Amino acid sequence: MQFTIRQREFIFTDERPFASCHASTLVVLPNQEILAAWFGGSEEGADDVAIWCSRRSQGKWSPPICIADEEGLPHWNPVLFSAPDGRIFLFYKVGKQIPSWQTRVMISEDQGETWSAPRELVPGDRGGRGPVKNKPIVAFDGTWLAPASIEGDRWDAFVDRSRDQGATWQQSSLVPLARPGTGETAEDQPLVTGKGVIQPTLWQSQPGRVHMLLRSTEGRIFRSDSNDNGQSWSRAYPIDMPNNNSGIDLAQTPQGYLALAYNPVGENWGARTPLVVAGSSDNGITWPAMITLEEDEGEFSYPAIVATQDGIYLTYTWNRTRIAFCELSLD
Repeated sequence: MQFTIRQREFIFTDERPFASCHASTLVVLPNQEILAAWFGGSEEGADDVAIWCSRRSQGKWSPPICIADEEGLPHWNPVLFSAPDGRIFLFYKVGKQIPSWQTRVMISEDQGETWSAPRELVPGDRGGRGPVKNKPIVAFDGTWLAPASIEGDRWDAFVDRSRDQGATWQQSSLVPLARPGTGETAEDQPLVTGKGVIQPTLWQSQPGRVHMLLRSTEGRIFRSDSNDNGQSWSRAYPIDMPNNNSGIDLAQTPQGYLALAYNPVGENWGARTPLVVAGSSDNGITWPAMITLEEDEGEFSYPAIVATQDGIYLTYTWNRTRIAFCELSLD
């Protein structure tokens, strides 16, 4: 198994309507066009931060357009999701502080050309329901599984589940963690001494069997597994993959291979470079294939990755001034 870079480019140039941008997301449309979104404004968390979007058609990206902006309210972490019925969902967070995030959702019936008015994903929610950074997946039985997390005094992950195509959502149990002072036994695993884990990315290996990898404060990526379609989860455990407490994302190819984009830096709040993609053909047990996308000094972070029959596509933050796009083949 080997990755090859087919294409790498910026979605927009220095002539952009915002100073800073971050947290991109993408979907591949049925006509092979690509839709990407991110948040942009003066700086992360500022009142002028909105959700922006661009479309790649015939090899060229359209100029960024603003698709979600509530005046005076910071916007965060858009997530695009292509539903089985052809609708495109856009989830994103709004709020002055992360612990009090609310989740908005907009829907497009025409492949992202126009969007519905934003609404609350879960009425009255505080803290952020639905996907927090990475895309939902559709389970073998048709259930939508959205990777979610909560950031307060401690960090916890869960999955939001919808059995009615995104109309309503039910929260799974929290992913258990071995924390000091909780009475939980750690067996041969180290106790989690930092805040915890957030921003899961999901895949499934067989009916009912769902898995997640997680960003952590412990210098390594964590993993948890579910035997009941994401309703409950095993205690999260560290795997032999470094993590700098920055975003990761994973895609599963139609053949079942896994491609994981991340920063291989084993230090809490460590450098956000290099940025690599690793590959696994044994359900995430080993990751022998790897390709480096960025290795210079700077910030290359928060990748979003999807896979199709034709290739692997990803976007990521490039020094907070641009969003980069990359197309890979997996041989």
